[in-house]
Amino acid sequence: MPGLVTELGINVLFKGKNMIRLLGGLGVALRISLISVLLCIPLGILLGVVMTWKNPVTKALSRLYLEIVRIMPQMVLLFLVYFGTTRMFGWNLSGELSAVIVFTFWGTAEMGDLVRGALVSIPKHQYESSAALGMTENQIFLHIIIPQTLRRLVPLSINLITRMIKTTSLVMMIGVVEVLKVAQQIIEANRMSSPNAAFGIYGAVFFLYFIICWPISLFAGYLEKRWGV
Repeated sequence: MPGLVTELGINVLFKGKNMIRLLGGLGVALRISLISVLLCIPLGILLGVVMTWKNPVTKALSRLYLEIVRIMPQMVLLFLVYFGTTRMFGWNLSGELSAVIVFTFWGTAEMGDLVRGALVSIPKHQYESSAALGMTENQIFLHIIIPQTLRRLVPLSINLITRMIKTTSLVMMIGVVEVLKVAQQIIEANRMSSPNAAFGIYGAVFFLYFIICWPISLFAGYLEKRWGV
């Protein structure tokens, strides 16, 4: 058994502070995700409402924004913000701040489209029936539209959070020392003494992402079944 542990490179995890370093890198990834989520949720809700307007200008601009986000890879956006804007405008953006900007930009578009879809999925006859009962426009939104929208929106939003957590692995490309970057540093430092360390280290990274994202996905699935979304 000890030989197998060494052969798979698992023993490297317990050398010095390697495991603590991995957890610290995971904390960086989660911090970027959390800040981005807290920013993109209110911005996305606002964008989603705007996307339901009949104004042709706002519809065209919001559609253009959404298509840019969907077509452009997040990696390119990271490079554009971190390398491109710093050289063009001469400001000094840290890797983490650049990542938060990109993930907020991306998450706002995705959240906005979710909100738009949830709002337009409410049948028109519910508006008409509520108005026929004498409810005001504010009462219709507060008691009829918003509760149904939230039931459709919350599970989808939770799934967006898991996608954002997983996508933070890209920020290592702009120098942010998150969990995947730490893993590479540990593997390189033990390249001679433990040539098979990659299996154990990357396996640990997989496990860390799994124990963070799996419960979130289960919770989203539970809400979908409970609310019949």
